[in-house]
Amino acid sequence: PMKLSRSLLEPILLIALVVFIAILLLSATNLSFSYKESLLILNEHKTFLSYFSSFWVELFGTNSISVRIPFILFYTLSVILLYLLTADYFTKEIDRFVTTLIFAMLPGLNSAALIINESIIVTFCILLYLYIYKVTKKQNLYLLALFLFIDNSFAIFYLALFFYALYKKENTLLLVSLILFGLSMTIFGFDTGGKPKGHFVNTIAIYASIFSPLLFLYFAYAMYKISFKGTKSLYWFVSIVAFGFSLILSFRQKIDIADFAPFVIIAIPMMVKLFMHSYRVRLRQFRIYHKIGVNIVLIVLVLNFLILHFNKPLYIVLSNPSKHFAYDYHFVDDISKELKKRNMNNVFCEDEKLQLRLKLYGISKGSEYYISTKKPKIYDDTIDINVYDRNILKLFVTKLNN
Repeated sequence: PMKLSRSLLEPILLIALVVFIAILLLSATNLSFSYKESLLILNEHKTFLSYFSSFWVELFGTNSISVRIPFILFYTLSVILLYLLTADYFTKEIDRFVTTLIFAMLPGLNSAALIINESIIVTFCILLYLYIYKVTKKQNLYLLALFLFIDNSFAIFYLALFFYALYKKENTLLLVSLILFGLSMTIFGFDTGGKPKGHFVNTIAIYASIFSPLLFLYFAYAMYKISFKGTKSLYWFVSIVAFGFSLILSFRQKIDIADFAPFVIIAIPMMVKLFMHSYRVRLRQFRIYHKIGVNIVLIVLVLNFLILHFNKPLYIVLSNPSKHFAYDYHFVDDISKELKKRNMNNVFCEDEKLQLRLKLYGISKGSEYYISTKKPKIYDDTIDINVYDRNILKLFVTKLNN
């Protein structure tokens, strides 16, 4: 029955993954480069990600889809790795199937697959490390050393490995993880910018958006339950250290959640296993609340997934369009097309961020035209950006005297 089950579920999972990739590619066509992405592509930060992004742009140009394809590829490989990782983790194949689907639909993972950021690369690296560990039954110290040069957030992973080694009394791993943690903190430090004030509630809200709200509540419950009664695996150490560390820091400082999220979402298999065990130990007539609960959680997850990818209609209902969660990734592509239509390839923007973003679309900084979002006393033209007949953005164009 297990083989029959797998032979039935694997094609369904493959079809689902192809659909998810198609949706990601479709979403990518509707995205413009944000200010942060523009800085990375123009290699302003001199980080691994900025070198990677600028190299990719050199090869394939600044097309929104082509630039995002490597991140969609990392997403695809991460989903495949999670499926491979859970091969012997569950007693029933359906549990593995559900785990992979939930992981693939996580809003945090999907948004990381669409924007130029380290999160999806870090997620892939962690899953690759865990898979190699599962296959070889050994910690890959070379891979750990390599991670040091990829991103500062691996400091969290080294810290998790340190506590795991302490728990398992693995002296070599204890020493290596401690050295790598020290090196990571020396090279990168850790971004805890912002004024000293509490950001705890904000951090919780972001985690809720990464998991989807109800799934996050169950994550918190699962972590608590495993802490006191469950098996403390390497997965648990990675998730709990990242989650705990982020909460401790957020009491005092604003944190970059992207540094912690890739490690926290590793908990998905543990959450599903805990739920399925709790569900199956009950007699059929006492499973009703579990069924209702899981259906609500999955419906909310699917809705979050759909809203993330098909979010343009939100502009109709929002009183202030700039409050849209994807506003920073919209419209610059449309603005550049309108400017090119009018042969305005040389403009001076009142907004410096807009100026930099337009540079990626071939609109250079110049003195022929002045563009402003504020209405000046004298202007020659307007550029109107509409979504479903609603005006979202109006730009005023003034021809400058040369």
